Amino acid sequence: MAKKQKKQAGGTPATVALTASGTPFTLHSYDHDPASASYGEEAAEALGVSPDRVFKTLVADVDGELTVAVVPVAGQLDLKALASAVGGKRATMADPAAAERTTGYVRGGISPLGQRKRLRTVLDTSATTHETICISAGRRGLEVELTPTSLATLTSAVLAPIGRG
Repeated sequence: MAKKQKKQAGGTPATVALTASGTPFTLHSYDHDPASASYGEEAAEALGVSPDRVFKTLVADVDGELTVAVVPVAGQLDLKALASAVGGKRATMADPAAAERTTGYVRGGISPLGQRKRLRTVLDTSATTHETICISAGRRGLEVELTPTSLATLTSAVLAPIGRG
């Protein structure tokens, strides 16, 4: 069952970055099931939040440069739209090992915040239709809830329609 916590120092690089920035957020934890087929859908269900408010962090390779895409777990990433959003020609999903090595997080726990190497970030415009959204807090079973504006500001994200379905 999900537990709701207030701001706390320490934890993951994402929660440390949020605390250091003074950004208001709520931390949610739940028991991660290693057998779960989808990390994002598992989070939505565990937290009792609509899947269109829970966003997954995907790492793609756009013309040789790793780029972060933040899209609702209820849909998929449109790679062509992602490439276009950052002025690129072609995007493919990044090698998982490269994504983990570059961000400092494990797959299923990659956060757009507090990455080892700050990557260019694109946030799907659907985020702006919600007062708050949930994103990975940097490990499986831990989500952070914050405003889309706060996320965009902290990551210097480009807002673009990169999600589909």
